[in-house]
Amino acid sequence: MIEMKVFGLALDEESQVPVLILKDMEEKAVLPIWIGAMEAMAISLALNDVVLPRPMTHDLLLNTIAKLNGHVVAIHVTELAEGTYYADIELEVEGGIRRVDSRPSDAIALALRAKAPILVAEPVLEQVANEAKSESVVAFSSDDSDKWTELLEKFDLDDTKYKM
Repeated sequence: MIEMKVFGLALDEESQVPVLILKDMEEKAVLPIWIGAMEAMAISLALNDVVLPRPMTHDLLLNTIAKLNGHVVAIHVTELAEGTYYADIELEVEGGIRRVDSRPSDAIALALRAKAPILVAEPVLEQVANEAKSESVVAFSSDDSDKWTELLEKFDLDDTKYKM
């Protein structure tokens, strides 16, 4: 497994879908993962250290794990099959280590909150690199990642229909 960090969020210019960009610690390997808008917001909140008055889903999960005397050891992006990434959350709980199946975006949103390592299987990185060589690669501009920061800066809890 290769440890990676969240490099940022971008918007796929063609599909207008958020893309989570991971880089290895030496910044030699890049792993783009297309994710949903809500997952992008959850990750963006964690990246920007935004604290809301009520816990969001990933905060709730982390709080639940802590109340059960467990902690997040790491998250693992384990596989890429037919365009879908697979991940699991490694938890240390009473009785040992447990792994829980998860979407990578949710696992990463949790890892950021728990300050846990993000690990990617080497075959996943190799597969993405091989596919990138045979296809055109979507270019991301730094302006795209700024859109998420701008969206967060404009976010006002008083304007929401439901209070958190």
